[in-house]
Amino acid sequence: MPRIEDLTVKLFSDGADMQSILRLSANPWIRGFTTNPTLMRKAGVADYENFGRALLRAIPDRPVSLEVFADDEDEMEDQALTIAGWGPNVNIKIPITNRQGIFPERLIRRLSSAGVTLNITAILTLDQVKRTVDALAPSSPAIVSVFAGRIADTGIDPVPVMRAARELLSLHPGAELLWASPRELLNVFQANDAGCHIITVPSEMLQKLSLIGKDLTAYSLETVDMFYQDARAAEYRIRSAVMQPV
Repeated sequence: MPRIEDLTVKLFSDGADMQSILRLSANPWIRGFTTNPTLMRKAGVADYENFGRALLRAIPDRPVSLEVFADDEDEMEDQALTIAGWGPNVNIKIPITNRQGIFPERLIRRLSSAGVTLNITAILTLDQVKRTVDALAPSSPAIVSVFAGRIADTGIDPVPVMRAARELLSLHPGAELLWASPRELLNVFQANDAGCHIITVPSEMLQKLSLIGKDLTAYSLETVDMFYQDARAAEYRIRSAVMQPV
């Protein structure tokens, strides 16, 4: 039976709701936090810098990944260096490509060589993993975020991809492999078995951690009871089709 105590993969919370982040920061199983412009917009964040600085003040003791949102390489570099100055625990998320499909190799090399801790994001292929590893400075720590959930969305099993990515990262001891965009709690154990260092998990999925190791017979009974109670609460009625005797 799976147990959270047996996991070696680190759990990072993925989101942009500050109240949820603060609540999760009290959970010792949460080892870091990630967000992105899309999550921030969905959460109603209006001021990127104020949110980012507040997040880093609230979470000073664990890594926090914040993403650049420019598409021009020079502007991306300026944003990366600026955000890196907001706190010592910030990781700078650099997309694997710009909107023209150009891999930012020189940018990754410059930032990594300058000691900026990078999180290369939106990776979906092993070729992208290899190019990332080749561009990172050998002595610089980094995160390589492979969107396993999006790979699965295309009908491809992401587990062999993540295992192969882990092998590629063996060439860079300072780089950690991150399983991004999980679709279910099972992905946490798949990421663990594949040798991933980190998995990002949205807060609504983290609420299911208490289900790990739950007795399935008891869970089945709870499910049936839920159906029954909801039907009663809704006051559903079905007129019998059986003819009553005259």
